[in-house]
Amino acid sequence: MQAPRLWQIAGVLFVGIAAASSAAIFIRLALGFVPASAQVGLGLFLAASRLFVATIALIPSWRGFRQGNYSPQALRYGLIAGVCLALHFATWIPSLAFTSIAASTALVTTNPIWVVIILWVWKGDRPHGWQWLGIILALSGAIGVGFGDLAHADSTTVFAGSNPLLGNSLALCGSWAVSLYLVCGQEAQTQGLSLKHYISLVYGVAAMVLLPLPALLGQGYVEYPLPVYGYTLLLALFPQLIGHTSFNWALRWVSPTLVTLVILGEPIGSSLLGWWIFQEVPSPAVLWGALLLLAGVVITALSQEV
Repeated sequence: MQAPRLWQIAGVLFVGIAAASSAAIFIRLALGFVPASAQVGLGLFLAASRLFVATIALIPSWRGFRQGNYSPQALRYGLIAGVCLALHFATWIPSLAFTSIAASTALVTTNPIWVVIILWVWKGDRPHGWQWLGIILALSGAIGVGFGDLAHADSTTVFAGSNPLLGNSLALCGSWAVSLYLVCGQEAQTQGLSLKHYISLVYGVAAMVLLPLPALLGQGYVEYPLPVYGYTLLLALFPQLIGHTSFNWALRWVSPTLVTLVILGEPIGSSLLGWWIFQEVPSPAVLWGALLLLAGVVITALSQEV
């Protein structure tokens, strides 16, 4: 297959970012329909449902899977990527019940830092001077984001969330999981797994991992108000089928570091939408921490061959 041109890759990634930026908004809108005590369970329901709906929509893509004769290594990486995607959604989506959209999306998109570290541990690609600088800056910014809202938890002018430390910790765990997902995704496709079969496998595995979790927390699947299911469909259509599929397509042609660099546009878009729709105003500490974090991530990503 002929490699697409750079402007085509950039265009697909731009559409993916625009779609992915809506995820936090749809999640926050859905969470508003249940009391605080049920929001974690609803978050897991949203995570499972968006992937279940996406998997159903991709059933035609399974055609020709057996004829692909994919290697065990390619399939293994696809399975691991699916589990990592499930862990990403199981931690990040509930984080939005406890912290601000700006803090959650800034922390969950620290992927380039963790991708560099994963490649160092896995393949021996040791970070060099500029990457170390970026990692230090990003981690310093993450600390600012993680703790910046604690002093504003009861403020009426600054939105901090009900438990910002817990929410920020969940978002960071989500970033670790999605970093592994991106690295394994590139390995699976490099070893021959086609895009349509890769996303069908990964979304299906993630859905199977997530579907039992709401029940384990004593939550049901059919007792929510009708708008919640509407937001679930929107999550499956825009952030999942359009957003994540765009990123997975790009992984076939460029490095995961470049893809994660582009994904840094998501917290900007999500934060602007959160300010516009929910009037969420993060604290100054979170804003400065997010800027420092994003600067560190950009330095880390740009200093690596992409």
